[in-house]
Amino acid sequence: MTDVLPDETRIAAEIDRLKVEFPRTRELYREVCALLFFRFGVTPTANRLYQLVRRGSMGTPTAVLAEFWKELREKSRVRIEHPDLPADLGAAAGELVATLWTRSTTSAQAALEALRTDAEAEKASARNEVSSLQAELVRTETALEQRTGALLAAQVRIQELEQVQTAGEATRQALGTQIALQQDEIGARDRALAQARADFSGELDKLRSSAELAEERLRAAETRALLEIERERGVSARSQKELEAAARRAEQSEIRHREETQTLQVQLGDARHRAGVVEGNLEALRSSNAAYIKELDALRLQLATTVANQAVTPKRPPSSVETTKPRRAAPKVATRKRSQS
Repeated sequence: MTDVLPDETRIAAEIDRLKVEFPRTRELYREVCALLFFRFGVTPTANRLYQLVRRGSMGTPTAVLAEFWKELREKSRVRIEHPDLPADLGAAAGELVATLWTRSTTSAQAALEALRTDAEAEKASARNEVSSLQAELVRTETALEQRTGALLAAQVRIQELEQVQTAGEATRQALGTQIALQQDEIGARDRALAQARADFSGELDKLRSSAELAEERLRAAETRALLEIERERGVSARSQKELEAAARRAEQSEIRHREETQTLQVQLGDARHRAGVVEGNLEALRSSNAAYIKELDALRLQLATTVANQAVTPKRPPSSVETTKPRRAAPKVATRKRSQS
């Protein structure tokens, strides 16, 4: 804020205008005297005139000022001439008119000062209003900066949620691949179990055929033994031993096949359990992904509302605000190691 008074600024502007209209020095000084005395109510002096005009020598404003006061006194003196009016009465009447003119001039100057006072009050009020408007502008700019920061934070949050969603999608695809592999493994185990059952049935049929054949041989041996009991007693004993050995082999083979079948069933149950665990993890991931999508939609709606509100407020070049927020870790999916068969 400058220390120059408003009248000084106006006086300087008017003098610059007069310098253009009156290029001659004496005429310019005379016009400046009239401007200061009649318009601004300032009593002109020689030094004041020279400081304002800055033309000619110091004698020029002195001479012009003397002429100005002489002319002013001549104009202020009123001469009343009448053929029948005595001289002293005419002089007194002239002095009375001059006094009235002086008082009217003083009254006009007082009215002018009152107008100046009112103008100064209006200027002060205008300055206060400008100050309040500037304060309001500062508050508006601060609110705009805060909204800009919130907008940048929302954009960063949206990017983080999009990254989390991308990671969740990749995890879901990995779990889908793992489920497919588990299903392939279960299918392979089912086929192996079916093949083992088929092999067990074939081996059991073979054992039954062998047992039937052994029984036929036993009956034949018994028939021959009846004919040749004594001679064939030893043969019968050997046949009995072979039959017992064959029965033991069949029983051992059946026990072995039962154990293999139980082992395959246990492995099949473990595979189905792992598939169930994977299915549960996938369902949890889907629920978490749905929650992330809802939160992302809410933030996008908030971002749209913020942008719409910002469009109706005075715009200001956005300041570079960097906001960092901790990213939410992607949900961990518990995976179970495959059991070694």
